[in-house]
Amino acid sequence: MNNLLKAAFAAFVFLSANLAYGQMEKTVEVGGAPMYPSKNIVENAVNSSDHTTLVAAVKAAGLVETLQGKGPFTVFAPDNAAFTKLPAGTVETLLKPENKGQLTSVLTYHVVSGKMGSKEIAAAIKKGDGKATLTTVQGGTLTAWMKGKDLYLTDENGGQSKVTIADVWQSNGVIHSVDTVVLPKM
Repeated sequence: MNNLLKAAFAAFVFLSANLAYGQMEKTVEVGGAPMYPSKNIVENAVNSSDHTTLVAAVKAAGLVETLQGKGPFTVFAPDNAAFTKLPAGTVETLLKPENKGQLTSVLTYHVVSGKMGSKEIAAAIKKGDGKATLTTVQGGTLTAWMKGKDLYLTDENGGQSKVTIADVWQSNGVIHSVDTVVLPKM
């Protein structure tokens, strides 16, 4: 009986620890997969079926190691549907080795240094009288603004993208899924 009590206690401790860890994790599901705050941007993104094109592009650009780094980063992550809005052949062209520089420029235009959740972005928009200018890792700017409760980005060419899933927390930053690829001036 003593061994049975010990086993029951051990099981209780194990389950309690897993429950507590799960509550700390506060995962968001993206592309059919949980995004764990204890994992980095790349570790989570590779599991999202909605971001396979983005992951392939990040690999082709050689940015995996960077996005696995300490950061923190705020990533506006285009979903697969966002890439289909680009002119036919654009993605295929960008993925060619000879276009790595241009691909890197496009991808790093979706990244802002620091960890900006939707509340911080909304506060910056309010402080900026309806608009906030975000400087990207690429060196260009994105303009953040809101329509009702929805967060939008306008790129340097006037293109607009809507944040469809906000505040997907990562160990090295935060991801906001977007419905359109934003493009820097080229």
